[in-house]
Amino acid sequence: MESTGTNTPAPDLDLVTVPTRQGLEAVDIIRRAASQAGGVGPVLHDGSGDTLGFLVPSGTADAWDLPGSACTQTNGRGMRFGDDAALPTAGATGWLLPPEAVGPVTDPDVLRAALGEAARLIEAADNCR
Repeated sequence: MESTGTNTPAPDLDLVTVPTRQGLEAVDIIRRAASQAGGVGPVLHDGSGDTLGFLVPSGTADAWDLPGSACTQTNGRGMRFGDDAALPTAGATGWLLPPEAVGPVTDPDVLRAALGEAARLIEAADNCR
């Protein structure tokens, strides 16, 4: 998924979608744990739906069962890669972490662990209010 300077077709990938708050926490958790396989891959932000979508390897959707999230097969639909791929704008869908800036995809096991930890952190923070 390196930038080729052109708008290239997206490969077959799956997309794990989570609420923005949990997704942002998970991005931070994965980035802090530099030893985790590959780090965080490309992440989409849907401003209108208030969600983040993590690109994961194709086939992940077949066994994904984490409550509070969804994993769907994309078959490359709706995603553009390359220098002229859309950048996020306020209230719109676009890349939070574009493919050119991060690793190829997020490892599903690393993402699952980070999302679990993020949910616990959010719950703890909300209970302190």
